[in-house]
Amino acid sequence: MSVEQVSEDVSGLRWFKSSYSGSGGGNCVEVAAGLNAVYVRDSKAVSGGPVLRVGRGQWEAFVALAAQ
Repeated sequence: MSVEQVSEDVSGLRWFKSSYSGSGGGNCVEVAAGLNAVYVRDSKAVSGGPVLRVGRGQWEAFVALAAQ
């Protein structure tokens, strides 16, 4: 699996947080879908924090395994 920290501008992406995250804080991630990749960031560090880019195929494989 190829995962890399992003150095590109991701401010135009539409970010989503899991409905299971709740509103009480805690350890949450947000994801955004791009044309060729899925982006992941920490919901507590949205401004200037690290963003990871994962290929769509690798993301699909991750989601399939997590859903089992």
